[in-house]
Parts: sequence; C-alpha cells; structure tokens
Amino acid sequence: MEKLLELLKKDARYSNEELAVMLGTTADDVNTKIKNYEKSGVIKGYSVILNEELIDDDKVSAIIELKVSPEKDTGFDEIARKIMQYDEVENLTLLSGAYDFSLTLTGVSVKQIGLFVSQKLSTIKGIRSTATYFTLKRYKQNNICILENEQDERGFSF
Repeated sequence: MEKLLELLKKDARYSNEELAVMLGTTADDVNTKIKNYEKSGVIKGYSVILNEELIDDDKVSAIIELKVSPEKDTGFDEIARKIMQYDEVENLTLLSGAYDFSLTLTGVSVKQIGLFVSQKLSTIKGIRSTATYFTLKRYKQNNICILENEQDERGFSF
C-alpha cells in the first residue's frame, strides 16, 4: 500500500501540509493524489472510531454470521446486494470457513436486532442459517486501542 494511504488510514485528520512533510512532497501533490483516490473509488469515505462506552446511549451491537446458498449465476454477490440495502447493516464481509458472511449492526435493543434477523434477514432467499453474537465490549478497532490504560479490578493495566 502506498505510504499516503497508510498515513490516511492511520489518521485521516492529517492536513495536506502535514502529509506533504511526512512524504517529502508538496501539499498540492498530496491534494491531487487524494482527489484521484477519491475519484477512482480507492478512498470510499472517512470515519471516526468511538469509545462507545463513553457515549450515553443504550444501543446494542451484534455480529451476525450467515450460511447461504449462493445463486447460480451471481454467486454470493446478489445475496450481498440484498443484505446491504438495509440501513441497520454497518459492515458486510464474505468469509471462508464455516460461515459465508459476517455482518455487524447496531440496534436500539436486543429485541430489535432479533426482529431484524427473523423478519428481514431470514426472509432473503438463499440464507440457510444465522448465528448472532452480541457485542459486550470493544478493546481494539481498526488497530486503535479503545481502552488504553484501563485497569481491571485487580489493578492490572491493559
């Protein structure tokens, strides 16, 4: 991966001037490369990583694994398109192994997520089974430690 992309992946808030210094080039060159990456679809968007435990809401996150029967001419892609249409679906990944897809979603309650699985996901042609896991705590996301310098009840830091 190009160094510019690595730097943006680490922290997309770097200014073009800061990136230029780190890369030994000009801010105009950095700006042009970023615009080209955005136009070509290499850069799809920018986001923030939150420590959701510090946010005062009661939303519940879940990881759902799916076993599917791929469609004849389109394989997994058509099923993925159907799943992606739901706003609740935050991430969708094709896997190798026991399950075919993994998706993450956030809902207002465990019940809402259960209704999503039973009323929306399970009605999609080709989905054979699901396994739902509720997120209890996040420790690291996108290579960023969320709970840095936290101590457990014994006083050990992690």
